[in-house]
Amino acid sequence: MKIGIVGAGAIGGLVGFRLAGAGHDVSLLARGATLAALTRHGLRLREGETLHALPVRASGSPAALGAQDLVIIAMKAPALPSLAPSLAPMIGADTLVLSAMNGIPWWFFDGLGWPPRNDAPSIASIDPDGVLRASFPRERTLGCVVHLSAAAPEPGVVTPRMGNALIVGEPDGAHSERLARVAGLLRDAGFDVEASARIQRDVWYKLWGNMTMNPLSAITGATADRILDDELVRAFASRCMREAARVGAAIGLPIDADPEERHAVTRKLGRLRTSMQNDVEARRPVELDVLVGAVRDIAQLAGVTTPEIDTLFGLARLHAQVLGLYPEDVCTSKEPDHG
Repeated sequence: MKIGIVGAGAIGGLVGFRLAGAGHDVSLLARGATLAALTRHGLRLREGETLHALPVRASGSPAALGAQDLVIIAMKAPALPSLAPSLAPMIGADTLVLSAMNGIPWWFFDGLGWPPRNDAPSIASIDPDGVLRASFPRERTLGCVVHLSAAAPEPGVVTPRMGNALIVGEPDGAHSERLARVAGLLRDAGFDVEASARIQRDVWYKLWGNMTMNPLSAITGATADRILDDELVRAFASRCMREAARVGAAIGLPIDADPEERHAVTRKLGRLRTSMQNDVEARRPVELDVLVGAVRDIAQLAGVTTPEIDTLFGLARLHAQVLGLYPEDVCTSKEPDHG
């Protein structure tokens, strides 16, 4: 199968390496130092002291890669809207698109049954100007929730860390032949794969935990263990999660768990560094909209008040704006600098 990976970072690189190792024709869309490394050395995976390498096709041009059988979107959410229209040459008449990204995806409301009307709501924090829905055919999109972590210690090199699970599903919940095919190829590549009958529930449950850990780690610079060991910060995270659970219940995605149960699972991971913490330290734009802003926007549509999540979003947004990692908006006033 011809498989195009959009986002040659840690997750995209790991998925691409394993698929290439399983015999698929893998192409990676990359740029800069990553493209140079892929072109010179191939895609590399480090396990302990061993460095494996596989030849892959890499280019900075979607047209040069051409139409694929499967396109896997594994890039950071802030960069996708500006890139999405240019991906058209990779998406042919029969191409499947698998989104493997953090947060609430553009297809989230397709097949959800909420809101109780035929048209999916347009939410700027999820899909600015509707560009993602326009770029990726609704009828050929599959969802993927990633429950594993990996690192990219240098361009073109990936290192597996924790977990090995992927959950895939049709937005409308169908057990389709194409879903079975994609689940099978990922399973054959070495992942623990579950085919979900309600992929939105899996998206929401993952979000329920990382919508707090990500921004709190970005603001404080603390790893997850320190956040959860601070009783005041832990309690604040729990209040945010209870609000998110009420939002989920309002849209048909109830969570039958207590925040403390989720905290206990996260605490066992020890000195966990979140992706947003890494982005802040590397001075990359943060995925704040799809992880927190989207929850606020959905809550407003559902008529659920979220004062704790509002506070979390405001603090994280201001912190990121000060660092130049989140766009300034009309809600932010600039005071003159008096020295």
